[in-house]
Amino acid sequence: MIKITEVPISPESVVNEVKARSSGCVVTYVGLIRDHSRGKQVQSVAYEDASGKAEKKLREIADEIKRRWPVDNVAIYHRVGRLNVGDINLVVAIASPHRGEGFAACQFAIDQFKQELPTSKKETYLDGSVWEGE
Repeated sequence: MIKITEVPISPESVVNEVKARSSGCVVTYVGLIRDHSRGKQVQSVAYEDASGKAEKKLREIADEIKRRWPVDNVAIYHRVGRLNVGDINLVVAIASPHRGEGFAACQFAIDQFKQELPTSKKETYLDGSVWEGE
């Protein structure tokens, strides 16, 4: 359950998609666009999947989670396009029989996402300056 999308992500919908009858929990992470970064006030953040490989990278993270932990389902949804402060850019949901494995798997997914950001990122600040990164 991997999705790169330009439309807003509903965390509740993602939770409903991953939960199973065997699940004792669904551990979720909801990433938001914050109002500051690099010491500046943020106007917007734009994510782009120019290479078309973001879905593949997210799938690799999900596959690694399934190898490491006994989880029921994994969902990683990443929103691309121009996002404003407060918008959701990432939802990770891990359905698991037990919370320990669910929390560990969710933490791993977030850390891997941050380390291997599958999309390019462009931050635009209120002062008109821009930062771009991979």
